[in-house]
Amino acid sequence: MGSVLGSTVKNKEAVEMALSKAKDIVNSTPVVVFSKTYCGYCARVKQLFSQLGANYKTIEMDVESDGKETQAALAEWTGQTTVPNVFIGGKHVGGCDKVMHKHKAGLLVPLLTEAGAFPSKSENASSSSSNL
Repeated sequence: MGSVLGSTVKNKEAVEMALSKAKDIVNSTPVVVFSKTYCGYCARVKQLFSQLGANYKTIEMDVESDGKETQAALAEWTGQTTVPNVFIGGKHVGGCDKVMHKHKAGLLVPLLTEAGAFPSKSENASSSSSNL
């Protein structure tokens, strides 16, 4: 019986640590996609951000050692149990359907712009000149 209780406490601690880590990432990164490598909906969101030229960070939870704990922590934090779980400008946006809906409504690019997800003109100029 003690081992079951001990694993529950360890699991709770692991989820709390994962939540702290996830919040740090979300608060320090303009766009974060919590994803799984095999998820088609995740691929659609990442493809859209790439097509728009937005910089984003992907956390592949099926690859991360604490991925299960991170997904549990995100469910606790956002109420969303599925991936992709998208944050823009430190705010929870939702999953694929919500991201696509915002894009079709013309609301996604302004959100990404406000969050600083697009490289500035000076960054583009310096990166293209360094490629010469």
